Amino acid sequence: MESASRDIKIFSGSAHESFAREICKTLGIQMSERKIFRFSDGEIGLALQESVRGTDAFIIQPTCAPVNENLMELLVIVDAMRRASAYRVNAVLPYFGYARQDRKARAREPITAKLVANLIEHAGADRVVTADLHAGQIQGFFDIPVDHLTGIPLLASHFKRILKPQLQEGRVIVVSPDIGGVVRARSFAEQIHAELAIVDKRRSYDVANQSRVMEIIGEVGGKIAILVDDIIDTGGSIVNAANALLESGAEKVYACAVHGVLSGPAADRIENSSMEELVLTDTIPLEQGKKRQKITTMSIAPLFAEAIRRIHLDHSISILFQPKPRRREQ
Repeated sequence: MESASRDIKIFSGSAHESFAREICKTLGIQMSERKIFRFSDGEIGLALQESVRGTDAFIIQPTCAPVNENLMELLVIVDAMRRASAYRVNAVLPYFGYARQDRKARAREPITAKLVANLIEHAGADRVVTADLHAGQIQGFFDIPVDHLTGIPLLASHFKRILKPQLQEGRVIVVSPDIGGVVRARSFAEQIHAELAIVDKRRSYDVANQSRVMEIIGEVGGKIAILVDDIIDTGGSIVNAANALLESGAEKVYACAVHGVLSGPAADRIENSSMEELVLTDTIPLEQGKKRQKITTMSIAPLFAEAIRRIHLDHSISILFQPKPRRREQ
């Protein structure tokens, strides 16, 4: 990696060490040493095993399950870096937990995404790097810089490869599984040059993770549908949407998402569904017990590595958000 006036140190929490190692491999640097342990009552203990004084320090830690453990571990490491006189503390959260609690949907509810932003900031982070927040306005919950990456181009590249003939024939349609995801799905559709449809669903606010499809907005008959979402949690919504698309005449249904939470029976639900394939990025580690034939994982670590390189060198990272120009057909 190019040199800068300050050293760079990359540490990993325990949530996704393989992701941090891939970032370090891409950058051509060694991952820094730390020791994480638990006291007998469950408290998190930490020792940074090398100096971070005056360095550009990065901590890689998605706040995935167990969410509260990984979040607290992140805060402890950030605090340790600040107290050890790091020049800049960069919290890299490939997956930002609690992002779905970004507003008050009804009276007397917390806005937990804002609470988590406050915790990270007050722990001592100078910058946050994350990907595909459930709601883009969460960036405004922070009073420190937030670099908001996206895995949509990576996912789009997969379908441009496997569905190239169908795309050329205009037989592919991109589908947002809800009204709130239209901007994301439209961006995906523009990158693969396909039309857009929307699943209108109603979510239950009395029971978490439950919704039902109301209507399909758009013509999906005879087409190959690609459902595009940011998070797949229990898998119920995406499976219901896939069934609704097939009932409306879609020839096949694929799905993709940036964050594969896959809680509870999600993996089996996806495997037994009518979908052809679910494509995820590796912002959250896919446990061995959740691996299924229909679930494909793509690595987004190179994107994070490039963002870290540019942040460290004080270079612009806006180029990472710009879609690549369309190649002219020969």
